[in-house]
Order: sequence, then C-alpha cells, then structure tokens
Amino acid sequence: MIHGISIGGKEQMAKTALLVMDVQNGIVQSYANPEALKPIQHALTEARAHRVPVIFVRVAFRPGYPDVSPNNRSFSRIRDRGGMVETDPGTQIWDGVAPEGDELVVVKRRVSAFAGSGLELVLRSLSVQHLVLTGIATSGVVLSTLRHAADLDYQLTVLSDACIDGDPEVQRVLMEKIFPRQAEVLTVEAWSAKLS
Repeated sequence: MIHGISIGGKEQMAKTALLVMDVQNGIVQSYANPEALKPIQHALTEARAHRVPVIFVRVAFRPGYPDVSPNNRSFSRIRDRGGMVETDPGTQIWDGVAPEGDELVVVKRRVSAFAGSGLELVLRSLSVQHLVLTGIATSGVVLSTLRHAADLDYQLTVLSDACIDGDPEVQRVLMEKIFPRQAEVLTVEAWSAKLS
C-alpha cells in the first residue's frame, strides 16, 4: 500500500506496514474470545492480499529477567511470579495469526512495540513511513506504540475493530477521543476498501 505525501511540492511515497502486536498465546487467553480476534485475522488477510508487509510484535523477557527493572511495577510482578520468557509457550504468536513466509517477528521488552525491540531499525530498513496498528490491548501496546510512533513522525492508522481491550469504555474513549488526534481510525473493512 502506497500513500502520497506532499513534501515541498513533490509527491513522496510512504510505504505501509501492518503491525500485529501482542497477539500471543498468554495474552489471547486473558483478553480475547475467538470471535473478537476475527478482525485481526481479516486485517492480515487483506494486508497479505495487497502485499502490505506484516510485522508481528510479541513481549517476552530473557531468562533470569535482566531486562526487568525493580522500578517497573507491572513487569517486576511478572518476574516475581515467573513466566513470559522468550521460550515460554505463552509468549509465542497465537496460531490463529501465525506468521507466513518471511514475515518478521520482533520481540519487545516493554509495552511499546518500539521499546527494546529493534522495530525502528527494521522499519527504517524497509522504508516504512505509515504504520497500521492492531493488537491486544488497546490501552496497552496500541496506545503506547501509537504515542511512540507519532513522536517518530510515522503516519498512523488504527484499525478500531482489530484492537482489543478488556474495558469497553476505555476502548471507546481511545478510539473516539484520543487516537483521532494522531491517527486515522478505521474499521478493517474501511481500510480494506482504501487498499483497493
């Protein structure tokens, strides 16, 4: 998918990538029923059909948790109870959205897809300037990644029905009031129509 951007009177082309974030076994079990995941699967199908690069992002830690600070309340609780290391089944991409072919999987160490992951280097190498965001949870990885990406000057689209949160009111406020300030918010169907 190519979008035109006018810079200094010249039309520049922005390459798009779909980010599928934190759709991994342990998180899917906590947040989502199979029906709620269908829009993410639909977004993947559309991206692949239109040759939009797909990048999967998962959160996991190194054995022994050297990347978890005691100052980080959320992740130090995970460290204390164990689990979520890189090889754990719960940190693997959910089979319902399994990567195909040469699709990339990036491992992050914090909430944002950019934090400790090398994602920015990958995007730069692929000349990506427009990110389409999907994932679990909307108030976690999607929000943090959107803010980070906006500060890095990416064009942004959020697929509203392909983002899942445990709190419907938080989901509504983010999609209707917060995200539109920095991103285009579309359903998967509307995004698919724009790809065509």
